[in-house]
Amino acid sequence: MSNVFSINVRVYIEDTDAGGIVYYVNYLKFMERSRTEFLRNLGYDKPAILDENMLLVVHSANVQYRRPARLDDSLEITAEVVKLARSYVEFRQQVLRGNELLCDGLIRIACVNGITMKPCAIPSAMHQHINHQITHQ
Repeated sequence: MSNVFSINVRVYIEDTDAGGIVYYVNYLKFMERSRTEFLRNLGYDKPAILDENMLLVVHSANVQYRRPARLDDSLEITAEVVKLARSYVEFRQQVLRGNELLCDGLIRIACVNGITMKPCAIPSAMHQHINHQITHQ
């Protein structure tokens, strides 16, 4: 798993419900941060907004919640490209507390025309950067 990117996140009170458990949608936010930092690491400062009216948007998310994260936990959020196609990228992502898997998911990010919202090809330079990253680590 040499092409797994990760960031660390601390759980704050704003991430939790009244019981101190991370609210379910916040796992998706943590995953979004990891994907964004993955692309930022490739040189894209605002990776969701591409040139020429193109956007990167979540097409689908298949997420399994396994164990709860709690207030003040230190978490590792991974992002691993498992499929790179012409118009989308699929990431396998995990939320870990140490070696304990708390949440995992398969997230498909599509490239769309920002005006028509129809799929379009990922810009070739970005496609090449992602491909190089996943094949040369």
